[in-house]
Amino acid sequence: MGVNQQLGGNVTVTSLDKLVNWSRKSSIWPMTFGLACCAIEMMATGASHHDLDRFGIIFRASPRQADCIIIAGTVTKKMLPVIQTVYEQMPEPKWVVAMGACACSGGVFDTYSVVQGIDEALPVDVYIPGCPPRPEALLFGLMKLQDKIMKESNSFGSTFGLGDRVSTV
Repeated sequence: MGVNQQLGGNVTVTSLDKLVNWSRKSSIWPMTFGLACCAIEMMATGASHHDLDRFGIIFRASPRQADCIIIAGTVTKKMLPVIQTVYEQMPEPKWVVAMGACACSGGVFDTYSVVQGIDEALPVDVYIPGCPPRPEALLFGLMKLQDKIMKESNSFGSTFGLGDRVSTV
């Protein structure tokens, strides 16, 4: 008694982590937080010439619908609490992309009012240098974020409180 036939050629076996990570990397929804001139390049990346939609990356205007935040431009100390509040409103798992020299390191603005890198306040996953970086650089940075997402383990279990998400670099 039982099944005596072998599985057909249309059956794929994989781990749950790989399946969940593949679905997450194929549907990144970044929260746009354009603060300065880098925001123009971010908009150009989402336009028809570069077309982020083909990667499953769709810009969202609400932090409750976003899983990634792109900090594009100069972060002032007056704006930092707002960015932190938006970041806290995002659901887990969430990722941070620092776009441009100002977001990465403060840029040329070494003053009392400019945050010298968003990594002072948020855990940054991908840095995209440049002043401003070209749309191709943002595309490359988002593809690096996709690679990082694919290397995570326990991504599904951490959603239910079963351990922590582990990112292997």
